[in-house]
Formats: sequence, structure tokens, C-alpha cells
Amino acid sequence: MKNQITIMFCLFALLTCCSASYAQNSSAALAELALEFNNVVGDKPLKLQDGSYSNEAGEKFSVTTFNYFVSNIKLHQKEGKEYVIPQDSSYFLIKENDPASRKINLKVPEGQYTAVTFTIGVDSLRSTMDISRRTGALDIAGGMLDGMYWTWNSGYLFMKFEGDSPQAELDRTGQRKFRYHIGGFGGYNKPSVNNIRTVTIDLSKKGAVKAKKNAISRVVLQTDASRVFNGKTKVSIAANSTVMFGDFSRLISENYTQMFSHISTKN
Repeated sequence: MKNQITIMFCLFALLTCCSASYAQNSSAALAELALEFNNVVGDKPLKLQDGSYSNEAGEKFSVTTFNYFVSNIKLHQKEGKEYVIPQDSSYFLIKENDPASRKINLKVPEGQYTAVTFTIGVDSLRSTMDISRRTGALDIAGGMLDGMYWTWNSGYLFMKFEGDSPQAELDRTGQRKFRYHIGGFGGYNKPSVNNIRTVTIDLSKKGAVKAKKNAISRVVLQTDASRVFNGKTKVSIAANSTVMFGDFSRLISENYTQMFSHISTKN
């Protein structure tokens, strides 16, 4: 008799768990949430080609390219619960020259969310998957994602930040450019540079998300490109005009985890 009661209890618990999981993942229970990325440089809007900025080293620069991947998004509730965006739908390439790319549309269960977590870049598992599993923002066909994929290194650039500066080293074309192409997922056959970084942003201070069906919640995040120079490590354009696959790239990837802040939520 005791065994029968135990079996019945386990079955009830399993059914309850499955029912709750189904309710959370049911498309009928999902609300719309938009993450919007507003790119700036310090206290100025980011303007490609035209903007003129200075870093903390006093170096003048303008920006010609600013792209970065956002992936593996999670929404957190105050109670400690979290909702993970299905991974196949959780890779986005933010490009300053493409306003539409700076808005990410998500489907989430109804509820209140007080924080968001995401990866800056592309995780190692997806980076090494068959090309057929790398679609949408990860599709390397055609224009190679606007130069966001290293064909020679079989890996994605997590961030591409380029511009002009009178302090930059004179290159072979006679131009003074800085180029920061940051990637590296830790290596496939042997250990290598790992610049996968994850950030969590508190939404509670300036408005938690109150996701509801038949409504669209908007979370506006600010991405400050100047933090690439002015983060934990102070980066000089004169000393480091070009940074790609090397040890110094780790310092830049640590800097750009500090780029993101929460501006507002509109429910």
C-alpha cells in the first residue's frame, strides 16, 4: 500500500511539473518584449563618420563601424525564477548602421522581470555547430555578416569597433585607423583566447518589465562605446591601434562588459 501511495505521489508531481512547464512554454501564454539598444559614446549619441569624440587618454577619434553580438538571453524574476529564451531564437547582431537591428523582439511568459542576462558574443557550442544550425544572425553565407566572421579562424567576431584617429598608427594605405576585432571562444582542438563575456543588468531601479499578453513591453538599454577605451583597463589608440586575436583582446572584452546600462522600461 505504501509503495502504491509513493508511486501515485510521484506521478502527480510529474504531471504537475509537466503542466507548469507547458504553461510557461505555450505560445498562448507568451507576451511581447522588445529590447532596444541605444548606442552612444560617453554623453553623446554615436554617429558614424560624423561624430567627434575623445577618450580618457585625450585621443580624438571618430567611429566608422560598431557591431556586436547579443545572445543567450535570460529574463529574471524577483522570486529567483528565470525564463531562458529558446536558444535557436537567441542570437542577434546589433549594427549601428542598421537601425532595425538595434531592436530585439522576444516572446516571454507573462510576469514581472527585474533583470536581464545576455552573452556578448557567440558561445562555443553554437560556434562549432554544423553550419546548418547557424542560421539567421549567424548565417555566414553571402556577405559574411558584414565582416563579423573570421574565415581564417572559423569563428565569429563578438565586437567590431573601427574608426579614425590622428593618434592611430599610420597603416599601409596611408590612413590612421583603429581596428578592434574581438572574438575567440576558447578553441576547438586546443585552448585559445576565450573572450565570451556575460552581463546581467538590473531593471528594477528604472522600471521592471511587466509582461502581459496583447501588450508590448520595451526595455531601453544604453551601450556606451567609450567604455572600450575607458573601462577597467585604459586603452590608448596610439599604443594599440589594432587589436584582434591576441592576449590584449581579453582586456578589451572585459572593458566592453561595462558598456551596458538600463535607461528605461515602458510597459
